[in-house]
Amino acid sequence: MKPFDIIENIALNHKNALSNHGFSNVFSNMAVESRISPDPVRYERMTTDEVRKNFLVDNLFTADCIPVVYSDVDRVVIASAVPLKKSLLLDCPPQLAAKYFAQRREIGIINIGGSGKIAVDGKVYELANRDCLYISRGQKEIVFLSDFPETPAKFYIISYPAHTEYPTTLIHKKDATAVELGNERNCNVRTIYKYIYPNGIKSCQLVMGLTELASGSVWNTMPVHTHARRTEVYMYFDLDKTADCVFHYMGKPDMTRQVVVRNEQIVISPSWSIHAGVGTRNYTFIWAMGGENQDFDDMDGVKMSDLK
Repeated sequence: MKPFDIIENIALNHKNALSNHGFSNVFSNMAVESRISPDPVRYERMTTDEVRKNFLVDNLFTADCIPVVYSDVDRVVIASAVPLKKSLLLDCPPQLAAKYFAQRREIGIINIGGSGKIAVDGKVYELANRDCLYISRGQKEIVFLSDFPETPAKFYIISYPAHTEYPTTLIHKKDATAVELGNERNCNVRTIYKYIYPNGIKSCQLVMGLTELASGSVWNTMPVHTHARRTEVYMYFDLDKTADCVFHYMGKPDMTRQVVVRNEQIVISPSWSIHAGVGTRNYTFIWAMGGENQDFDDMDGVKMSDLK
């Protein structure tokens, strides 16, 4: 039996229970893209368009669809779900070679839109804006729903392989660990909200949270660093779609490049690359990491004098 057939049959098992919570017309609509990340040598010769094609994700948050990017960088899956007229079922892309999406994976989800619900094997979780849900390995049926189609939920999804299970857990933004950083002189006053990390929601390898820049602040993650043992994925939002952008700096410290990023776009940052950004105004970004460890402070700093 194909993965889609298995997911479809499981969905039928919870159909009556989910209908009581507003889930109806459960629909699977997935668009999948595979990415093989360039190594640092190839990166040196890439054009601007090639850098964007390989490291920028600009096609998420499509209504009534689940776009998926499967990257060979630590096998991260980047996806979104914006249920507008239907409830959306998280299908299993063929790249996973699994019976269902979370068979060997854990998932982190942050809602950046209106209020919505996620049903995990029949149990319903309610997510307001900036709430986070961690979904354990082994959960078979995952369905997304917006409370109000005129202000749909926008579920941002990150998944890494997992070799053990931790409980599926919902955390509200007000309950996340908040850390204040930066100063006005350096235009980088910001608040980091940690959701999935060793002292918060427990996970196998996923670390996830969001950073909000204060009004008048535009810089993030400066001075820069790399993560030799982890990759990081940045998703920028709270930007005007046409008037604002973030200049995301990446690459080897002695050969930096910039990627112009607009609202609700993502940059995949490999372990050898720096990752910093400056915006035309303040903004918010979601960061997610997976790899060798979960130590938030495990980073290799780069001197400002060494940047080129």
